[in-house]
Amino acid sequence: MFKFKVGDQVQVTAGRDKGIKGKVEKVLVFENKLVVAGANIYKRHKKVTRTKASGIYEITRPIPVSKVALICPKCAQTTRVGFVKEGKIKNRICKKCQGRLV
Repeated sequence: MFKFKVGDQVQVTAGRDKGIKGKVEKVLVFENKLVVAGANIYKRHKKVTRTKASGIYEITRPIPVSKVALICPKCAQTTRVGFVKEGKIKNRICKKCQGRLV
């Protein structure tokens, strides 16, 4: 089980986007990276195609998992993620408030 899921609220902890909060849009498990809305935005110059006009488009690039911290929905603090087994189900928990992460 991966520590981050699509829809989690996260905060960037390092790099040029340090302090930016956003939701996880995409999880790239094998690359160990996340796409976070509003963070790591780059400009890309595109040529004209049949479907799109030419111009300068803003794209969001993936961020390494090590530069991102999860924000707990209960205590609203950046936290680490732990795992607890309840029967056959494995749940994620907040390390600070011990609350279950949905």
